[in-house]
Amino acid sequence: MGSKRSWGQAAPEVQTSEFLTFRLGPEAYGIEILKVQEIRGYEQPTAIANAPDFIKGVINLRGVIVPILDLRLKFRLEQASYDEFTVVIILSVAGRIVGVVVDAVSDVLTLAADAIRATPEFASATFDTKYITGLGTVGDQMIILLDIEKLMTGADMALVDSVAG
Repeated sequence: MGSKRSWGQAAPEVQTSEFLTFRLGPEAYGIEILKVQEIRGYEQPTAIANAPDFIKGVINLRGVIVPILDLRLKFRLEQASYDEFTVVIILSVAGRIVGVVVDAVSDVLTLAADAIRATPEFASATFDTKYITGLGTVGDQMIILLDIEKLMTGADMALVDSVAG
């Protein structure tokens, strides 16, 4: 006899994740929507002496001092010109509020687990993929999915104290 089959049950739920997509130059990137607090137009932050070049400075956001990072500089892309499309994505990461400067925000996408591919392995130690969780595909477009938590808590960022344990 065959196994019992129950008719009328719902199909298994497909695992999906939502990402805010943005552009840095010609490339599309995505970060988990749950990390995003708000999106603001770019305003010149107050510079902080001796900060790494990718930390543009700080802004006062409703009484909270928020560090502003330029992801183009962090990822060693060419220098961006700030224009009316330049935005700051305000994130809540590891209990801190942080802003990242991007060229433009594109969309909010829902990706099924099968639309996300693993990050390819690279032999060169000069190309660091530890901040990339995978590559999402929508049609013929590829989106680089960032682990924004890992990126913002990296030792080189100096934004959060290292977590003991």
